[in-house]
Amino acid sequence: MSPSSGTDKRAPLAFLIHDGPQSSWDNAWGCEWNFQTYSSQGYAVIAINFHGCNSYGQNFTDSIIGEYGSLPFEDLQLSLNYALNKFPYYDPYRAVALGASYSAYMTYWIAGHPEMTRCFKTLITHNRVFDTKAKGYSTDELWLSEHDVGGYTPWENPDVYERYNPLKHVVNSTQPMLIILGANNYRVPITQRISAFTALQPRGIQS
Repeated sequence: MSPSSGTDKRAPLAFLIHDGPQSSWDNAWGCEWNFQTYSSQGYAVIAINFHGCNSYGQNFTDSIIGEYGSLPFEDLQLSLNYALNKFPYYDPYRAVALGASYSAYMTYWIAGHPEMTRCFKTLITHNRVFDTKAKGYSTDELWLSEHDVGGYTPWENPDVYERYNPLKHVVNSTQPMLIILGANNYRVPITQRISAFTALQPRGIQS
């Protein structure tokens, strides 16, 4: 989406990542991540439906199982590179990535991978999944975590929870990050956000 102010000058970029991951961006109004809200403030907006979304059939949706940090990450990388090459008014030095829950997980996965995080001036996460293994032990919605790793509990197969764990890559995080948290989220307990904040602060990363 282009900024409402036009495309005659460089525009900052809002890179929105959808939640789920078994959901999608639709041509509909939303109160949480509203594209027009960003466009009206002068932002260009990128929002894609990546592997795991529910827009392209069940096989595409199920492709996320066991691949939390691979296929969606690749899709997001490709879309960002494509957009920056195609639309010269996108300012690659004023980009922000935003997400909640799964998309906050993906935002932190991006933060730990310099090949993509270098594109963003800052990152914003809301009710994030920071440690996939710890989340598997603390969420009240066990079936979702188990489903997305292939049907295992964290004690039956801890390796599948660690495979795409953002915690393992926190040492690579360098960009400032706004961490938004809510104490009454039982799907992704508040300790996930506190852990992320604690991991960034001692390293002098603005958060």
